[in-house]
Amino acid sequence: MDTKIINRFQAQCAKREYCVKEIRAKALKALEGDAASADELVRLLVEDRFVDDRRYASAFARDKASLTGWGPLKIRFALRAKGVSEQDISAALSEVDGDRADERRARLAQTKMTALAADPRRRLKLLKFLLGRGYEYDAVEAAVARNADR
Repeated sequence: MDTKIINRFQAQCAKREYCVKEIRAKALKALEGDAASADELVRLLVEDRFVDDRRYASAFARDKASLTGWGPLKIRFALRAKGVSEQDISAALSEVDGDRADERRARLAQTKMTALAADPRRRLKLLKFLLGRGYEYDAVEAAVARNADR
């Protein structure tokens, strides 16, 4: 394995988090499709803790919940698509501050309801919007009930 490539990947991983699936795809591209070498590079990066799916999932869940307002269902789906294990996903979602997520959902619902004030189908549209953001149905239904009659 070329030391130059290893150093380049270590530098990339030091700048931001990557999951194993992402770093393997990058390694395959950099190594021109050599799967054995790409797997070896990924193994080295995981051993040296440059790549860690649990750490990645935690950072991803925190960012998506607080910055983009994603709910737990959408976060779980996105992490599954990235090949992160259910155990790591559950651990990451447990680290998300539930109170802040509830506040974020309430603000999203209020903002969307204001935008839909004149629309006769505002309840349905708000329900679809919040479900699309990845929130559980029970929480969405309660938010719609609080905001729809305003």
